[in-house]
Amino acid sequence: MSDSVKQLVSLEEIMAAQQRIAGVAVRTPLYRLERARLRMARHAEPAFDLYLKAESEQPIGSFKLRGAYNMVAQLPPEVLRRGVITYSSGNHAQGVAYAARALGTKAVIVMPDNAPEIKKIATAALGAEIVLVGPASSARKLKAEELAAEFGYAMIPPYDHPHIIAGQATCGLEIVEQLPDVDVVISPVSGGGLLSGVATAVKLAAQSGLAKRSVQVWGAEPELAGDARESFTTRQLVEWPAEKTTRTICDGLRTQSLGVLNFAHVLANVDGIVTVSEDEILAAMRLMLQATRLVPEPSGAATLAAALYHAEELGLDRVRKVAVVLSGGNIEPTLLERLKGEIAAHAG
Repeated sequence: MSDSVKQLVSLEEIMAAQQRIAGVAVRTPLYRLERARLRMARHAEPAFDLYLKAESEQPIGSFKLRGAYNMVAQLPPEVLRRGVITYSSGNHAQGVAYAARALGTKAVIVMPDNAPEIKKIATAALGAEIVLVGPASSARKLKAEELAAEFGYAMIPPYDHPHIIAGQATCGLEIVEQLPDVDVVISPVSGGGLLSGVATAVKLAAQSGLAKRSVQVWGAEPELAGDARESFTTRQLVEWPAEKTTRTICDGLRTQSLGVLNFAHVLANVDGIVTVSEDEILAAMRLMLQATRLVPEPSGAATLAAALYHAEELGLDRVRKVAVVLSGGNIEPTLLERLKGEIAAHAG
């Protein structure tokens, strides 16, 4: 890995990103999941206080606006005029489309044909041009690179870029500002933009004294798309085939490999990565629907599943305050209705 690749984003870059995205991305609330609400949902109370970072309340329903706007806003005017392009299963697509519209330029989005319809519709509604390819994340990247070379669009990668990492890191910086005595932060992980950013921000904030104590940061991903955990465990960047990662219900966590720069940040700042089952993810979604007013998409519920069903593995019995990132709320309407039906049937 070259020295340029190893260069990690600084706290100064993250704080600059925080100023840059202010007024566009929302400083999202950090909600405490009340124990009484857990009892009402017939769930055992955890031994720790649990907080939910509601990135579902961003204008696009996802954290992805942070990194996308931070990068697009830094493009030179002559580059911005040519338009921007990215490859995404949905949430980053909306982030880039939103940023492009806010800055008055064209956005082209390469999406997999199996992306949730709600995300395709939302991206198109923001004025983006959509190009569909097969389900493999590698196919999306290749098509976007082809179009960028042909038309001169500026590439806005979904995770593997310092501007993207710094933008996503603002989520972690907010958590520490909102809960300075947090003990553990859990972030979803796919390509690694959010986890690498959150972990870097939290660790640097703790070193600078913004946090009151040292903070552990863990990643959470589906067992069916566990490439990040394998990479973290082996300290070697691995790639899973699309036919494996596309099995999970978490459409936002199907990326086949961590980004190279993201992996460097993860190795430097993340304490561990846990995998969760599909049943645990669905159970966490039902619990969130019952116990809060928040609506999670599957990818966003992976962190709550980790906190509730893997507390021993995470060492949460030894801490007081745990914050989990609800990364998005762009759930397919049919899945939402199914979960509500299951909740009603169980209540009856």
